[in-house]
Amino acid sequence: MRWHGLSKILVLVASFAAGAVLPSLVGCSPGTSTIGRVMEAVRGHSLSLDAEAQAEFERFRGVYVQYASATPERETQLKHFADAFKRVRVNYVNSLDDAALMETAIKGVREMEPKAELGDTKPAVLIEAALDSMLGSLDPHSGYLNPEEYREMGVTTKGEFGGLGIEVTMDEGLVKVIAPIEDTPAFRAGLEPGDLITHLDGESIQGITLSAAVKRMRGKPGTPILLTVRRKGRPDFDVRIIRDIVQVRAVRWRLEGDVAYLRVTRFNSKTEGGVRRAVTEMRSQLGSRIKGVVLDLRGNPGGLLDQSVAVSDAFLQGGRIVSVRGRDREDVYDADSGDVAAGLPMVVLIDPGSASASEIVASALQDHRRAVVMGGRSFGKGSVQTIVPLPVEGGLRLTTQLYYTPMERAIQALGVEPDIEIVPAEKPKDKEHARKREADLEGALPAQMQIVHRTKAKLDEAACPPIKVKNREKPDHALGCALEYLSAGSTDAFLSIHRAAGHL
Repeated sequence: MRWHGLSKILVLVASFAAGAVLPSLVGCSPGTSTIGRVMEAVRGHSLSLDAEAQAEFERFRGVYVQYASATPERETQLKHFADAFKRVRVNYVNSLDDAALMETAIKGVREMEPKAELGDTKPAVLIEAALDSMLGSLDPHSGYLNPEEYREMGVTTKGEFGGLGIEVTMDEGLVKVIAPIEDTPAFRAGLEPGDLITHLDGESIQGITLSAAVKRMRGKPGTPILLTVRRKGRPDFDVRIIRDIVQVRAVRWRLEGDVAYLRVTRFNSKTEGGVRRAVTEMRSQLGSRIKGVVLDLRGNPGGLLDQSVAVSDAFLQGGRIVSVRGRDREDVYDADSGDVAAGLPMVVLIDPGSASASEIVASALQDHRRAVVMGGRSFGKGSVQTIVPLPVEGGLRLTTQLYYTPMERAIQALGVEPDIEIVPAEKPKDKEHARKREADLEGALPAQMQIVHRTKAKLDEAACPPIKVKNREKPDHALGCALEYLSAGSTDAFLSIHRAAGHL
């Protein structure tokens, strides 16, 4: 992998994982610590406030000192807030209105529950409420990390953490499940993508931040938590889950006849190595009989940017993988020579649960015509979150850049359109029950361009051969079409089969 750009800042892709806060800080360039690169990048900006911004900050100070108890900590925490405010102003992906930022911070102070008393509240509590409110107003993926949350970063990317095992986001005041992680307590309890969590242990989560909700879902392994779940087509119901150590196996693989099948569930620090080992071993087992590779990214909510780039690089001989652009810089990632699959035909499976890092891989392989992308249009999370450490304590998870594919397609709010769409048998009855994507989330950044239609054909799921999968009741029709495609040998031959059968 080759990186070049104006400045290197650590970037992340994953949404929140209940049981841990965020992936760890990982970069691509050797020789310099990630924290050092982040701080160097932040120092490269002027963090001074102009007269207008200073006036807005003084407005916040006036409200803050009314509520904060007069302790030595009061000024330290105010400086903490000022540092965060300055970094948000200069590093956020879009220019921001200072008055609007301060208004949301003041709202956080005034709307604390229980209601803050004048001059009687701990300064740290007030500042956390202000930062949660200010960062939460930006977009669904930005947020403030308090000291405890910041210390706990890193556990998910190492492939093991304590908690429930679900990727979540916030949707209209409720916690929305993006995807349960396979073989975790949440997965075994039957949580599904699109589920809305309305209550935790009987208490409504309406009005609290995503950070606060995730914090309440974390806990010691072996302890129970009761989730109240809202799912389309049925009344709200309770699910009791026992927290556990979640060991995330990022890559699973098996042979489907003469085809190598790889299921990538997330992009953590072990993903690239797992992909390379799996392909090498399956090629060794099949020898010259191997017909191709299926890379299954369905339901994969993302993970680390450097791992999505590395996995793309594993199958490409060169060329652009992704461009990452912010307000005043562009980072570009190119592939080195060397294809672990030695040019074997590939199919990439995606669906509306494929997000972020998954979309980088799918679009890179699609744009280079290295693979045919099959399934449903992906989620559309095309933004980069940078972790910015704060001098006093904690840090910011801040949306700083957007992704662009090798052919200059923006992913944000659009997603990746498959070459061959597989239409699910169970279709939503109306828009209310349709599975939401990034563009449907409250506060989501808008699309940067019109969608470029790439789909060559649409097939009903029932037209695909059913593949039985261990421990699953329903057969996998999309996988059946992927295997059929590789057996046919080309897009034209595959479509001819279905045209003759009256499916097109």
